Amino acid sequence: MANNSPGYAITLRVELSPDSSSTAGLAQAVIDSGAALTALDVVESSHERMVVDVTCDTSDPDHAESVTAAIAKVPGATVRKVSDRTFLLHLGGKLEVNPKVPLRTRDDLSRAYTPGVARICMAIAENPEDARRLTIKRNTVAVVTDGSAVLGLGNIGPAAALPVMEGKAALFKRFADVDAWPVCLDTQDVDEIVRTVQILAPQYGGINLEDISAPRCFEVEARLRELLDIPVFHDDQHGTAIVVLAALTNALKIVKKKPEDLRIVMSGAGAAGTAIAQLLSETGMKDITAYDSRGAVHPDREDSESTSQWMLENTNPRGVTGTLGEGLAGADVFIGVSAPNVITETDVASMAKDSIVFALANPDPEIDPVIAAKHAAVVATGRSDYPNQINNVLAFPGIFRGLLDASSSKITTETLLAAANAIASCVDDAQVNASFIVPSVFDPRVAPAVAKAVQAVANAK
Repeated sequence: MANNSPGYAITLRVELSPDSSSTAGLAQAVIDSGAALTALDVVESSHERMVVDVTCDTSDPDHAESVTAAIAKVPGATVRKVSDRTFLLHLGGKLEVNPKVPLRTRDDLSRAYTPGVARICMAIAENPEDARRLTIKRNTVAVVTDGSAVLGLGNIGPAAALPVMEGKAALFKRFADVDAWPVCLDTQDVDEIVRTVQILAPQYGGINLEDISAPRCFEVEARLRELLDIPVFHDDQHGTAIVVLAALTNALKIVKKKPEDLRIVMSGAGAAGTAIAQLLSETGMKDITAYDSRGAVHPDREDSESTSQWMLENTNPRGVTGTLGEGLAGADVFIGVSAPNVITETDVASMAKDSIVFALANPDPEIDPVIAAKHAAVVATGRSDYPNQINNVLAFPGIFRGLLDASSSKITTETLLAAANAIASCVDDAQVNASFIVPSVFDPRVAPAVAKAVQAVANAK
């Protein structure tokens, strides 16, 4: 798919004659190139010439180059500079540290630092639990990655993963006022990751694991949960699963099917796929068949080393083999957390009446949602430019807000189910329709609702 996106926005600074038709020519060049014109600003003007900034959304870097070439061909126009607006946004990073207390006088310094701070240190030494009350620990989360499974980019390493972790930290602050910080580790050894996080943990109130590839991510999370007295949450697994369950809960209201009657086919059996299957199973959805790049997941398959033991033992109850397309025939639900364009229109057409398609691969889903909607009753993607965006930001900020406020040390299945129910409940029954099964990520009710539900579960323990 070639949809224009703000992620590929550019601004071109163009010098041209001040004729009345000049700017119209620029606008027409953008439109004829298939880009979306978002702004046209005159930044310099005189009797002899004018300088105009042309801002537009394109679909990819090649498209941006073709737009630039088209503008350069406008009579009398000279392209001075082309700026990639996404790169400009990332210059210098997306985070900074600001003190919460004033440091204007000697009195301020004496309380915030020496000699006063020594009293706080001794109080914590005598009662370590006071660290939650008297330090940043009470509201701080580490966003930990090894860079092995970053977005859809693969194993690109810790430095290249940092922009994503910065973004994650910014989302924590924006949606739940949680102070999060990237921790990008230059190792992909499970023992080293676990030990490093363990020795960093005292300053944090929670650990959010991010973009660590399967199956290592399962062991990393399990071991850290055993070792630490703070919550450990792998967002790629559980955040995705929570929002999928919330969306599916509301989608079932539209198609009027029961969870226990569903036949579910999944594309993707890694971290997200496993967590989704586990959470759906907890709600009575037992007929789940998962596929990876080598076919249907089942215990007798020889090349299943990268598949979790839980998936091998608890999915594919009918012993299905063959291709993903074959498995979709008669299925009620498709959930994709895999790769672009792995299913076809024919595959979706072969599904059961009133089918549900969640094609969540990013940036390009398992099938074009417009094509899927020809046959499915409800379609969702992971993209922001289509209805029903399944986005983890609906889950993780509120989850950590609730866990931190409850001083909780554990994340349970009940925690995940409560979060999913809270998200689903933010769409009233009167609002639910085929294009609105999950709330907007900017809905201010979501994070507080999730936090309240999570805190209630934690306090009930």
